[in-house]
Amino acid sequence: MSTNPIMQFFDWAHLPPHLQEVSKPFAALAETIVGTLPPNAERSVALRKLLEAKDAAVRAKVAVPGAAA
Repeated sequence: MSTNPIMQFFDWAHLPPHLQEVSKPFAALAETIVGTLPPNAERSVALRKLLEAKDAAVRAKVAVPGAAA
């Protein structure tokens, strides 16, 4: 994984399998972003928003069915 500090939050290996399947694609995209875009403020924004999306997707997976949306 990249040395960019935000990348630590895209780690998925410690998660149970049902959450790994949700989180892993976000980590792959984060690696692509870091590997292909120059380091600048907009890349940081892209990674931050991707992290927010990943967190929301994981929460969606663990949400209690029938709970208020």
